[in-house]
Amino acid sequence: MIQFDDRGLLAAIVQDADSGRVLMHAYMNEDALKRTLEGPDVWFYSRSRQELWHKGETSGNYLKVVEVEQDCDGDAVVVKVNPVGPACHTDAVSCFDSGVLDSALLESGGSNEKLGPGVLQELIDVIKHRATEKPEGSYTVQLLDEGTGRVAQKIVEEAGETAIAAVSQTQDDVANEMGDMLYHCMVLLKSLDMTADKVWEVLASRRG
Repeated sequence: MIQFDDRGLLAAIVQDADSGRVLMHAYMNEDALKRTLEGPDVWFYSRSRQELWHKGETSGNYLKVVEVEQDCDGDAVVVKVNPVGPACHTDAVSCFDSGVLDSALLESGGSNEKLGPGVLQELIDVIKHRATEKPEGSYTVQLLDEGTGRVAQKIVEEAGETAIAAVSQTQDDVANEMGDMLYHCMVLLKSLDMTADKVWEVLASRRG
């Protein structure tokens, strides 16, 4: 049974159905949950405006419902979606793009940064968005249209350039070439309709 709080609300976590990435957190009342379950879009309840909120109605960045799951206590739901555009009002793919927060950061009062894994996931999300929206002049769209063979060829080229940079150029050159190679690897995953989770699982299994 769904358990709304004393304000008539429950927490809603929005998750990308393909990548598993958490996109945003908001609240639903009974009406917003009902409309979300009816589909095709996600609805929330805006606490600041105190009204129903059809996500994407103003921005065009809709969240298309794939599945809704409740937690064991029934006081929160996870809404798995196919996002149309960035989920965050800042035009970031996810509202959780600020980086990793830890106790050392809190003690130091220092600013947070996007760390490696976060940047890589953001790249994956951008590639996915390009493939869906197909903006004119996009290199990613061009690569995907040319097919898996062309993407694979580019990976070979970038790997060779990375190796050359490693023995004859600077660390900045290596970083640039390796960044190009990683980008093309992520495009390859999209070309094959694979998620990066398979790669992460392989890496995790090798840690021992």
